[in-house]
Amino acid sequence: MFADRARIIIKSGKGGDGHVSFRREKYVPDGGPNGGDGGRGGDVIFVVDKGMNTLSDYRHKHKFAAGDGEEGGKNNCRGKDGEDRILKVPEGTVIKDAESGRVIADMSGNTKEVKILSGGKGGLGNQHFATSTMQAPKYAQPGKPSKELEVFLEMKLIADVGLVGFPSVGKSSLIRRVSNAKPEVADYHFTTITPHLGVVDMGDGNSFVMADIPGLIEGAAEGSGLGHDFLRHIERNRLLVHILDAAGVEGRDPLEDYRVINEELAKYGESVANIPQIVVANKCDLIPADPEPVDIDERGEFVYPEDPVKRIKAAAEKDGREFVAISAATGEGIEELKQLIYKSLSELPEKKISFEQEYDPDKELEKVEDPMNIYYDQENDEYVIEGSRIDKMMGYTNLESEKGFLFFQNFMKEEGILDELKKLGINEGDTVRVSGLVFDYYE
Repeated sequence: MFADRARIIIKSGKGGDGHVSFRREKYVPDGGPNGGDGGRGGDVIFVVDKGMNTLSDYRHKHKFAAGDGEEGGKNNCRGKDGEDRILKVPEGTVIKDAESGRVIADMSGNTKEVKILSGGKGGLGNQHFATSTMQAPKYAQPGKPSKELEVFLEMKLIADVGLVGFPSVGKSSLIRRVSNAKPEVADYHFTTITPHLGVVDMGDGNSFVMADIPGLIEGAAEGSGLGHDFLRHIERNRLLVHILDAAGVEGRDPLEDYRVINEELAKYGESVANIPQIVVANKCDLIPADPEPVDIDERGEFVYPEDPVKRIKAAAEKDGREFVAISAATGEGIEELKQLIYKSLSELPEKKISFEQEYDPDKELEKVEDPMNIYYDQENDEYVIEGSRIDKMMGYTNLESEKGFLFFQNFMKEEGILDELKKLGINEGDTVRVSGLVFDYYE
């Protein structure tokens, strides 16, 4: 099975908890706090690996987690950071949120490395909470939680030229002859189940990249066969080379194949239907020099089949497309085709299809995992702040100390709580209730 799509679960590391400890030295019975900070949780990072051309690494394993941060230690020892989880993907992979389908990152162009999930921040040890009035704080800050997300990986090949056509028309044979790609070649359908990229060397340092797109069939745009899985690869191509079996080796009419494939491209959408095409009549070496008659006319004379190469050429020219007759097996017409492709590419504008970010999991998951509810309680004439995150913060903050209260104020500001209160119309002297505690609001 060709793996150009995968659904996996990724998880960042939890931040290590801050530590509570005190100096215990000889002759110093009441040493100060020396609890160390927790380590940062590991990130989940996607990177492009140019040596990969499928997502098969994600076929059997579906969960990938970064390491948790280590808890802080005594003597001001900071816990170790959790190990980042590096996930390698082929160039052209689009990462989406599995639930909504929104794009998180497109691993193409200049995007070679993207951090998708950040690890939790390590908690502060009790050494940070000592003040002149609270010299032996017995609390430390817990590490921030990990984040988990199910993502959908979808690979879209990046190539200048895409080879399209029915199975067994000779696409694999052609790319083997003109490039450095070595796909398997055989005389049965769907030999190619993995797209192959090949670099075609034109000399003098010039080249272009060609993709052997697996054979399409009628109904591909609706999902029949393997076609729907591979149509997406064509979106990034600047030029299509449409291969037809001029000899009709498998008993199909090449003009009917030509019609069907173009209908499938049109059904998929304008993004592929409007890509310029070069029409290629392949297997010309297998067309009989002396074909058998197909009928006898009214005068008793034999009727011979029309030259298939002329039929294909006429259809291509009718659609305003270039035409070349070749034999991938013997090499006939190959050089002419390469030159025509190179000339066509030089006349076409650069095509940079990239998918913009629609979803930032780091920001969105922060809101989902630690929601806060801020509202005005008209009955009690007070502003209320509720939520697990602020409850947790209040649990490890000593509001009796100057430093602890300053920490509380900074938290309210950094988390945007003060801005929300202002939007609700709070004024100086108004009452604010937080985790069961009541405060008067002053700027």
